[in-house]
Amino acid sequence: MIKVGILGGSGYGGSELLRILLFHSHVELALVTANEHAGKRVDSVHPNLAKLTDLKFESMPDPSTLDGLDCVFLALPHGQAMDIVPLLPGLVKVIDLSGDFRLNDGELFKQFYGREHTAMQAQREFVYGLTEVNRNRIKESAYIANPGCFATALELGLFPLVASGLVKGKVIADMKTGSSGSGAKPAVNTHHPKRANSLYAYKMFEHQHQPEVEQLLSSVNSRWSPECSLVFQVHSIPVVRGIFASIYVTPTRSMTRDEVGNLFLEYYGAEFFIRLVEGSPDINWVKNTNFVDIGWAASGDTVIVFVALDNLVKGAAGQAVQNMNLMFEIEERTGLVLPGGNP
Repeated sequence: MIKVGILGGSGYGGSELLRILLFHSHVELALVTANEHAGKRVDSVHPNLAKLTDLKFESMPDPSTLDGLDCVFLALPHGQAMDIVPLLPGLVKVIDLSGDFRLNDGELFKQFYGREHTAMQAQREFVYGLTEVNRNRIKESAYIANPGCFATALELGLFPLVASGLVKGKVIADMKTGSSGSGAKPAVNTHHPKRANSLYAYKMFEHQHQPEVEQLLSSVNSRWSPECSLVFQVHSIPVVRGIFASIYVTPTRSMTRDEVGNLFLEYYGAEFFIRLVEGSPDINWVKNTNFVDIGWAASGDTVIVFVALDNLVKGAAGQAVQNMNLMFEIEERTGLVLPGGNP
């Protein structure tokens, strides 16, 4: 059994980690922290877990004392993981769900996250945890920077085309997300009356997931950065869960719909958690699951790729557990075969 700790278990990401790991056949959940709820039962904060666990939240311990754990998940606000990771015992494997260790450029981190990075030396140990792209590196690493939810959708939608050298010029990514992506603590733009019957754009030209997408695509194909550019625009939609991406690409040559489909089949045909669908996917098909549904269309000099995923599962906790499975040489799907509902 893998002894696991979740540091930051009261938010939506922590809740999903609990929901998955409580039923993982190789995991013993030994620690769940939440300073503001210390001493409370987990199911008093996450009522969906009632009768499923007797765990109680604990205060954040001294990170150096966690040598009894095999793996820690950091489900904390941006800026906290960089203070904790350098203090963790060397044998503890780390999966960070925040943005603290995704970017290998400290200046970019400061620009998009609004603070100095204080642990760039530790950052060099981290592997970017986009499972289907970096699987082999993840298997060999002890430190994983879990991708952002928008980034996961966009990167998986573009990866086959970029890796094959089939993208030129400007890529336009029209991204839409539900309210859970903003976290459990209410704010002006996540308040229900604001979002319930509304659709609006936000973070124009400054979303923190854009640089990690550019970094990943440049690592896949060195021609990405000099030859391509990305317009990345996110929108709030009146749903709770789900990300839907429409990605507009100008290919380097004219491509038919079948050619695009064959390319995606070549890259993703053996991937259990990626489902290639006819036409458009639907966020209702992926809610509460670790699946990513990808569809596409092609006409003349334009290819459109459509991606749907659950921002809290494949976009956060599910992908984190998928990476843990790889790190500990467990069958990759373990604990993650979570069917969605219909309707």
